[in-house]
Parts: sequence; C-alpha cells; structure tokens
Amino acid sequence: MLLKELVDTAATVAATRSRLTKVEALADLLRRLPADEIAPAVGFLVGRARQGRVGVGWRQLSSVMGEPADAPTLTVADLDALLDRLLTTAGSGSAALRSTALRDLTSRATADEQDFVGRVLIGEMRTGALEGVLLDAVARAADAPGDAVRRAAMLTGDLGETARLALVDGPDAVAAVGLQVGRPVLPMLASTAADPASALEVTGEASVEWKLDGARIQVHRRGDDVHVYTRSLADITHRVPEVVDVVRSLAVDDVILDGETLSLDEDGAPRPFQDTMSRFGADAPRETLLRPWFFDVLHVDGRDLLDEPLSARLAELERVAAEHRIPGEVTADPAVAERVSREALAAGHEGIVVKGVDAPYAAGRRGKSWVKVKPVHTYDLVVLACEWGSGRRQGWLSNLHLGALDPQGEYGEPGGYVMVGKTFKGLTDELLRWQTEHFQSIETRRTAHVVHVEPTTVVEIALDGVQRSSRYPGGIALRFARVKGYRDDKRPQDADTVGALRALLPGA
Repeated sequence: MLLKELVDTAATVAATRSRLTKVEALADLLRRLPADEIAPAVGFLVGRARQGRVGVGWRQLSSVMGEPADAPTLTVADLDALLDRLLTTAGSGSAALRSTALRDLTSRATADEQDFVGRVLIGEMRTGALEGVLLDAVARAADAPGDAVRRAAMLTGDLGETARLALVDGPDAVAAVGLQVGRPVLPMLASTAADPASALEVTGEASVEWKLDGARIQVHRRGDDVHVYTRSLADITHRVPEVVDVVRSLAVDDVILDGETLSLDEDGAPRPFQDTMSRFGADAPRETLLRPWFFDVLHVDGRDLLDEPLSARLAELERVAAEHRIPGEVTADPAVAERVSREALAAGHEGIVVKGVDAPYAAGRRGKSWVKVKPVHTYDLVVLACEWGSGRRQGWLSNLHLGALDPQGEYGEPGGYVMVGKTFKGLTDELLRWQTEHFQSIETRRTAHVVHVEPTTVVEIALDGVQRSSRYPGGIALRFARVKGYRDDKRPQDADTVGALRALLPGA
C-alpha cells in the first residue's frame, strides 16, 4: 500500500472528533492493507513502530530532509524497511550510513509524507488514532466481536499483531488467544480516590494493600526459565538477578506474578524511587539490591486466573509466594483501611491501593476495581518544553512545561497533550544536569528562553491540587507542583489525563 493512503487516513482521523468517523476511516484502511503491512501500519498510527525507537532525533532528521517529491511513490513497507535498517546499523561509519538511508527515503516522500515520517521517527505521532478507537476499527474490519479483539490485544500486548491476527486469520483465531507464560500482558491499572472511605465506597469489600514507591514488574516462570518485564513490557531480566532468584525459589513450575520491586536501605525502609529506577537503566555494577513484592498472580501451574475473583487469586498468591506478598488486609471497614494506610505511610511508602475482592484481573484497563489512595496527589505528566534557568541555575534547563494527556481532543488535538502548569521545584543539581543534556537531545525548536521538546518524557509530579485558570488550555493550573522523579518505566500515552486533573477541582 502507498504510504500516502496511511497519511491521508491519519489526517482524516485527526480532523474529526466523531468516534464513528474515526472507526470507519481506520476500518476501511485496515481492510485494504496487505497482510505483511498490517502490523507496521498499526504501529505507525499509534506512534509505536514495531522496531521501537531507532535513535533518530529532530536535528538529524531536519539535516537530511530535502525538497519533497512531487508525487507519492513510497509504500508502508518502504518505511518499515527503513526502520529495520536504522535499528541494525551500528559501529564504525554507521552515522553516515544512517543519514544516507534517511536522505534516500525522505527525498522520495511528498511534503505530507515527510511530516508523517518525521513524526514516526521521533515518536511524535498524535493522529487521534487512539488504541481504543483502533481496536474498534479492527473489530469492524474483521467482523469480530469487540470484546474478543480488546482481550486479545491485552493478552498479547501487541495491537499490531492482534490486528494482523484478526484480519488474516479471522475471528476464531482472535477468540483463541489466551494467556501464555513467557508473553507479557498489559498490566491492570488503578484509578484514584481522596481517602480510604471514598475508595471503599467504589470497590465494596476490598484487599487494602500498601502502595510501594517502586517499579511495576511482571514475572513469568516456566520451569527454571524466568523473565521479568516492566509495565511497558520491556524485558529487564538480565538487570534484576535477585528477582529471578526469588522467583526460582518458589514451589511452583509455571507462574505469572504481578508486583513491584524496590530497593531498601540498611533499616529496611524504601530508598528513593530514583535509586530503584537506576537499576533499570544501563548495565551498571549492582550496588543496590532490589526486593520483589507481589500483589497478584495471573497463572499458576496450568491454571489461568485472569477471570477469577481477586479473593481466589490472593489465596493462590498466599500459597505460592507468602513471604513476598505486599502487606494488606481484606476489609469493608473504612477505619481498618485508614489504619492500613497509616501503617504504610509510617513504613515510608506512598499510601494504599484498595482492590475489590470480587473483581477479575482487567489487563490493560484502568477501572474502578482498583483504587489508589495517597495523602499527596501525584500524577504522571509529559514534559512539553523547559526554560533556561537564572541565578544559580544559569546555564541549566530548569522550569518544566507540563502536559496532561487529552485522549478525545477536548482541549486540543486528539491524543495530544494539554499544558497544565510549570514547575522547577524538587529538581536536584543531578536532575538539572541530566535534563539539560536530555532535553536538548530531543528538542524540536527553541526560542530565546524556551526549548520545546518531543513529548516523550514522563515525569511524576506531586501537587496539592488544582485551581481554575485561563492561563492554560485545559482551564486549570497545578497548585504547588514539584518533581518527584522521572518515570523511565512509563510511556507518554500512560500519562494521566487532563480530565483526571480537572476532577480535583472543588465541586467537580
């Protein structure tokens, strides 16, 4: 298929707020795609090419981008092949080879195609083709049940492969997709509440568990073969041998566990989140040990547990990993939940997560069955730009421009990010040095005082609340925002929404 057809469909989707129009346009495109171009095309549309990031920044791209072609000739397969080439080109002379490959392809692209290719390469696709809309389009194009398509995508963790399966192999193949040890699934997510009593009103009787300030992990074991994945499904097994050792010591043959890992200090208190995340980065000497804590089990010795209630899953978790369970109590009493919250905070943790005991495991969804409660509001936002500092921070990028996800385009472009505030608080000298280098490497443009960047960096922000404001497009401004840390384990599409922030407004 010509790339122009993909570009035109993306433009149609971005130009309308009608979900039905989006679904119909995408379904029509999917029906016409050759089998081997379905997965790449879906990856391009949702901003996650199957190759991942290939190390191309805006500076490099703009330096090789020449005059656009007059007529479209590029195919979806051509762009997919370019990403393969960029991913595998390394070593001496690779920079020149990569530039030549980029120049050759972009010289064959029309103006609209050049813009599309650029956004794919630097990870700035915001067409409004959100995953939920595309899943509906896959179901429509394949004449398959929507629930079956969504479940297959959650269990494979791969929307492109799910689309290919549905369109090529048909609805029966989609329905046959099941949980598979060794293939990570999208994690279940939690909504938020102001206090334990409010959370229990939503969930009913619940397991009230400590919320650790750690990193989410999903661990798969088959025999002695163990793999550890992050919440974004990246394989980090080789970086966490102590987690592997713990899981190998369990009295099971096959198991899939969901939990957190974090580092503890000499007194058993949690170290700062950044200490944990540093272990997930470069392969450095392991001076900091990680401890796993598990709060759910999805499979054990041939038995899938996804559709069983949490009460049944917790019974199995107690049986196979009792020593490594996150502390908590099952209760419907707000006073008990409040006590568990105080105990978690006293131990140095973030708060609690209240989980309905009757709920199944909803992979990839943020519903009302899990509700997190923290004494201070924390949200994951995306850095849109940063300002040069003054005084002691002269020469460093300091004040961050923060954006919240706008899934439906209520305040801007569908699937884009709406600025909701700024902050320079909570930044250590180490973070200032890091972000000065990092944000200049992903800048898209700059003015005298502001460096605008690709919206790909997630930062965890603590705040006291929000207030109404006409200063920012979302109609709100953050109150007393401060940086808790950068979240390398999260994707920009995992950021909190502007709607979630607006819900903090009095009377909302």
